[in-house]
Amino acid sequence: MKECNLLQTCMKPGYVEAGCDEAGRGCLAGPVFAAAVVLPPGFSCMKLNDSKQLTEKKRDELRAVIEKNALSYAVASCSPQEIDEMNILWASVEAMHRALRKLSVTPAHILVDGNRFRPFGKIPYTCVVKGDALFQSIAAASILAKTYRDEYMRGLHEKYPRYGWACNKGYPTRKHRQAILEEGITPMHRKSFQLVERQLEFVFQ
Repeated sequence: MKECNLLQTCMKPGYVEAGCDEAGRGCLAGPVFAAAVVLPPGFSCMKLNDSKQLTEKKRDELRAVIEKNALSYAVASCSPQEIDEMNILWASVEAMHRALRKLSVTPAHILVDGNRFRPFGKIPYTCVVKGDALFQSIAAASILAKTYRDEYMRGLHEKYPRYGWACNKGYPTRKHRQAILEEGITPMHRKSFQLVERQLEFVFQ
């Protein structure tokens, strides 16, 4: 895949800044994962980009670079049950809060991918739509959230092989929806989501 231009190092120079992003919001099954990353001043990596724009191999390579160079990083999640209780938006924000609480350094500013967040203590924050394609710290967080979640879903595949999670990672592919119709749902499915399309229901009736 084409490498991107160098993303911005930070929004507020001189501040300890944490970038946050999530992975798995659109899935039918599995937790939503989030990561928080504090990169060192002057950090530069031309290959960093929104995780969705990278191959799996590139993401894995960049994960190693991020984990080696970050001043601090953390990954956290919210379960399918928590997603059903809170809704996916606020569960995603809660997962970001959990990741931020795990950081070994306290940021002075938080950069969040997207347009919604809730205050994390008294630390100022800025929401940036498509921030994972603009700021290195958010891109780094997107890569960690994605790779950790993919790893988790590959592990779940061993327990629930019929749903194809090793490949679809819980996203709503046709195979995944067919397996739900044929096998029913698991404790890892999000009951508040539309798990089966009406067209498929008709086909299997």
